Amino acid sequence: MEESAKQQPATFTDFLRVRFKGVLDPIGRFLNSLGLMPNVMTIMGLVGNIGAAYLLAMGHITWGGIVVLLMGPIDALDGTMARLRGQPSRFGAFVDSVTDRYSELVILLGLLVYYLRAGDALFAGLIYLAAAGSVLVSYVKARAEALNFEAKVGLLTRVERYLIMAPCLIFNIPKVAIVILAVFANITAFQRILAVRKQAYEQNAVHK
Repeated sequence: MEESAKQQPATFTDFLRVRFKGVLDPIGRFLNSLGLMPNVMTIMGLVGNIGAAYLLAMGHITWGGIVVLLMGPIDALDGTMARLRGQPSRFGAFVDSVTDRYSELVILLGLLVYYLRAGDALFAGLIYLAAAGSVLVSYVKARAEALNFEAKVGLLTRVERYLIMAPCLIFNIPKVAIVILAVFANITAFQRILAVRKQAYEQNAVHK
């Protein structure tokens, strides 16, 4: 890939990874010492989010938000544990990414069931848009990387979506999170499409 395509600004996720390394590493070492495997933590995070989705579907929005909040650090620990073991693997990263998508979608499913039960078609539709945008943000990045492009840009990556969703659920204002995700997740996907388009045009210009 050309140099212009390689140079990407550090993301908010990168910033948090560096910022909280001193907190996550000791916890990761402790969990490794207990014999827990990174993939076990990944699955625990998914199971926890399924529980959160059930609470949301039943209308226990604040409790569901608390569980979502607690699952965030667990999601960060699996990669930390693998790195400390000296065993990061492509398959582990693959499993982590797939379960992240399931976790996010199952939370939105819980909210979808809640609003369908309440007969709120508007917010059921907005949840669909939020889910579509969230999936597209990840898909555009994955497809871009498969073609040797970079697509880490955008307003609302998964970390930002989590930081919006969890507090809004805890304070029982899920509609605020849904509207933000429905709009800005799709904007983020479009930003990544434009970023890949720019890189592709730059490469074509170089090769002419």
